[in-house]
Formats: sequence, structure tokens, C-alpha cells
Amino acid sequence: MSVVPLIEADPACGRKAHALATLMRAGLPVPDGFVVTDPATDLAFDLASGLASGPAEEPRRISAHLRRLRARAVAVRSSGMVEDSETGSFAGQMETVLGVRTVDEVLAAIARCGASAGTQRAQAYRAHFDLAGEATTPVIVQALVEADRAGVLFTRDPRTGDHTIVINASWGLGESVVSGAVVPDELIVAPPADAVDVVLGTKQTRLDLSDHGLVRSPVPEPDRVRGCMTAGEIRRLVALGRRCESLFGRPQDVEWAVRGGRIWLLQSRPITTLDTPPAPLGGADRGHILVTGVPSSPGRAVGPARLVRSAGEFSRVQCGDILVCRTTDPAWTPLFRLAAGVVTETGGVLSHAAIVAREYRIPAVAGARDALTSIPDGTQVTVDGGRGTITGRRS
Repeated sequence: MSVVPLIEADPACGRKAHALATLMRAGLPVPDGFVVTDPATDLAFDLASGLASGPAEEPRRISAHLRRLRARAVAVRSSGMVEDSETGSFAGQMETVLGVRTVDEVLAAIARCGASAGTQRAQAYRAHFDLAGEATTPVIVQALVEADRAGVLFTRDPRTGDHTIVINASWGLGESVVSGAVVPDELIVAPPADAVDVVLGTKQTRLDLSDHGLVRSPVPEPDRVRGCMTAGEIRRLVALGRRCESLFGRPQDVEWAVRGGRIWLLQSRPITTLDTPPAPLGGADRGHILVTGVPSSPGRAVGPARLVRSAGEFSRVQCGDILVCRTTDPAWTPLFRLAAGVVTETGGVLSHAAIVAREYRIPAVAGARDALTSIPDGTQVTVDGGRGTITGRRS
């Protein structure tokens, strides 16, 4: 098993690792880490037991690298050869394990992330976009930034393609934003004067590292109704995003975290949908507005609303339905091939669900509060991903 310091990562270490190394070598703030280039060579992973095994020297080598990081916990993430590419983000399709501490846990997480290239959901995503396959994938192990605030920045607005910068931000670790677990603050930074327009999200929960692992907890009421980024932090974050775009020569999707006033960059990858025509308009709005949310994937679609509250209800979704749910996770991605549109009660324009909807060219509205109670199951509705509305007949 080859282990490479993150700052030395080259294309053989996968796209995510190589991009992070490029940022580090340019002097940008990236948490230190290392890359395991071929986990399948020396590590075996039993999906049933969740255990990794390998030669006795492997735990010692990984332990030495972990000691060098001097972190309370690490983040373990895939770094595929076609992941984070110009044609496919693989948003949420490959594995990430946060808050890993012991050597045994790290070994298991490395094996799990390395094997995630071969999972059914990753293979289906790859086939849909006609991307090359890979049996295993390099894996990044990085010091975990125990974020006060975190989120995602796009250097272009993915809905319009213009030069407006879009930021989604919330309290705690950035997983809350990327997974769509919360409705984040949305910050729109418009050139040339960089005027900032803030739409506050509800930010009801946060994810943090505790002594006993990751813990999701309620956000105090006063913090839900105030912005989680200062004006100075917004300016510095925008400058870092533009440096990323300049380094890579194309618009970037950047994950970031703030700890003690310092901004860290956790990912920089191409925005995948700027050159793709928006979803076609599927018909005029009919009826009353049932619910509104964050415009997240342009286009309009008409179809029967299909309310799905758990994976056990996936079989109810038929081709042409409008998927309505609390939130989605990577296991829900196959439904995007069937659904004519997607509505989620939580999340924002830069969440996994919104990114995947844009890649599948279907309209989406995120952060549509009370959608599951306001939209009757089976009712004909129109979802307008450009306006953020769902219209139909009230029961």
C-alpha cells in the first residue's frame, strides 16, 4: 500500500487529492493529510463485519502518519480518478467517513472508502453519465477541522451560470450543508462591487465532534435567526474561492470550514452543469402555490406528487412522478432517473440533492418547508425549479 503526503499528491492519487495538493502548493489553507493510493492492494474489507485486515506493518504505517497530523480526529474520503471531474461530480456517491480516531477505525474507513467505487449506486451513476469504471479508488485521510461554521461556495451561480458567487453556510461541520440536513443561509455576492444579499436559513441543527463521536444537536433559537458569517469572513472566503478558480482555470465548487476565525478549504472541484442546458419547461403552472422553497435546479415539470418518507417507500416512485421528501441521501440517487422533478423540505442550492438534480437535468426546489404536509400525495403538481414554487390544486 502506497502512502503519499497530501501536499505531494499527483494525478495518480485521484482528482480530489490532486486538487487539494495544488491548493496546498499554492499556499492556500488546506488541512494536512495523506493519500492511500490503492487500498485494495493490502487491505481487505468485509462489508458484513465492517472490518479491515492486512499485513501487520500496515497499522504501524498508518499510525505513524496519523501521529504526524496531530489531530483529535480525521476525515476519510474517496479520491476517484473520474470523481470531481468536469462531467461528473459524484456528489455523495462515494464514501466519506468523518470523526475517525483509532488506527483500526481509520483502516476500516480507508477500506470502505476505497471499495465505494464498486458500489451499486456509484456504478449506476457512472453508467448514466457514461464515465469510466474503477474497481477501487485512492483514499484521502485528513485532519478534521472541528468547524464553528462551514459550507459550500460556488464561484458561479449554478442556476444561471453568471459570475455571481453563491455561498451556503450553517453552524458546525459542513456535512449539514452538503447532505441537505438543514436549510442553510444563502449568500449571494454580486460583482463588480461584491454587494452581499443574505437569505437566512432555519439552521435548526448542527453536527459537531464530541468526545464520543459525531453528535447532531439543536441550534439555539437566537442562532437560527441570525447569519452565521461575518462580513470579514465573507470577503476572505470570496477571495479564496476566486483564487481557486484562477488556479484551475474554470468555475469551482469549494467546500470550506471556519475554526476560530480561520478559514480552511476542504475541497475544490469543477462545477459540472454550467455548460449544460437547463431542464426543459414542462408546462405552465396550474392552480395555487402549495409551497415555496429555494430555486435549486432550473426548469419546470408537471406530474403526480409522490410523497416518500423512507427508503422503504422507494418502490412507490414511478417514471414521471414529482418526488417530494424530507431530504435525500446518496441511496436516493436512483430515484432521480425516474422522477420528473424533486422537492425537499430541507437543504439548499449547493446540497447533494440539488447538484445531482442539475446533473440529471430535472427541476428541483430545496428547503420547501412543510412540503410533506402541504402537498397531497398523488395530486398533479407543477414544480418550477427556477422560481422555487410548487403549484397545484388544494384538497
